[in-house]
Amino acid sequence: MTRPLRLRPVRVDTHVLRHPIAKPVRTAFGTMHERPALLLRIEDAEGAHGWGEIWCNFPACGAEHRERLVQSVLAPLLAGQDFATPQEAFARLSEATAVLALQSGEPGPFAQAIAGIDQALWDLVARRAGQPLWRLLGGAGDEIGVYASGINPEAPDETVARKLAEGYRAFKLKIGFGEQRDLANLRLVRDAAGPGNAVMADANQAWDLATALQRVPRLAEFDLGWLEEPLRADRPWAEWQALRVHSPAALAAGENVGGVAAFEALVAAGAVSVVQPDVAKWGGISGTLPVARRVLDTGLRLCPHFLGAGIGLLHSAHLLAAVGGGGWLEVDANDNPLRSLLCGPINRLHDGRVRLGDAPGIGIEPDLATLRASSHA
Repeated sequence: MTRPLRLRPVRVDTHVLRHPIAKPVRTAFGTMHERPALLLRIEDAEGAHGWGEIWCNFPACGAEHRERLVQSVLAPLLAGQDFATPQEAFARLSEATAVLALQSGEPGPFAQAIAGIDQALWDLVARRAGQPLWRLLGGAGDEIGVYASGINPEAPDETVARKLAEGYRAFKLKIGFGEQRDLANLRLVRDAAGPGNAVMADANQAWDLATALQRVPRLAEFDLGWLEEPLRADRPWAEWQALRVHSPAALAAGENVGGVAAFEALVAAGAVSVVQPDVAKWGGISGTLPVARRVLDTGLRLCPHFLGAGIGLLHSAHLLAAVGGGGWLEVDANDNPLRSLLCGPINRLHDGRVRLGDAPGIGIEPDLATLRASSHA
């Protein structure tokens, strides 16, 4: 009888990259002046390898900090160990570091680092099986919808026009910069998008409940696909429920939710129609896959959140293709070679949709020399 292949990680390599940008990326809570990425490569005892990405957008030192967490804490926990599945590795790493994450006050960075490791292990397993990740995870097809995200408050109509020409048919504007500016920008985006195309808005946790209740009636004219994070992610679900009653747009959240129990509470609250887990912030594939299936089982819409480089974006895409449901993948509209040089088939969209293809794993092999040439890490 053939012995089942096991996961025996023997090497964990991390790569911090930073790309300078001429036009900062603005949100209601802060501005990005460069595009960072923390990529992770894991090799097993049989010589197979896989790639993952760890969330590190904020603060500016986040990439180096998480890299050190991987190399000083998590990589030693992987070395010489034997796992039956990526899920087993995810559970064991999470359990082994749970107290340390609490003691250090850093559950987020630990969860993000483990998420990147989990992605790499899933990519490794899929490559070893000779299957695309979407198929290994049980998907029936490789086609998904996409939307252009992260549209800045400066000249947003120009960004929409450019993305429309590239093949996008849905667009998400950042708001939370003052009522008059937000409304003026939404009118520009709605006109530029044209009839039949979708427009969404992301407030990035900018408002308290009183402000949100005052603002949302003004949004009715734009026929928004959803309103994302109008309230802080840590506000009670009762506030989200109160806002939903008055909002003409469906509410969306999930990028700042971590853990199965927290997602169960989100679903149970019934306040959010669009759920947006982020595979690089919490859970990787192992944690997010059951959450995604639960979301769809309850009749909600799954639209994975992502803002980073191309490795995490591809993992998000394969997750979405695996579970189906008709949700859209978030693709940042801002300049970032660390995304565009790494996201392969996502660059090739037609009429708002992409095909992921049949290449093993997530389907790409990073060219680190080219990536470093475009960055200043």
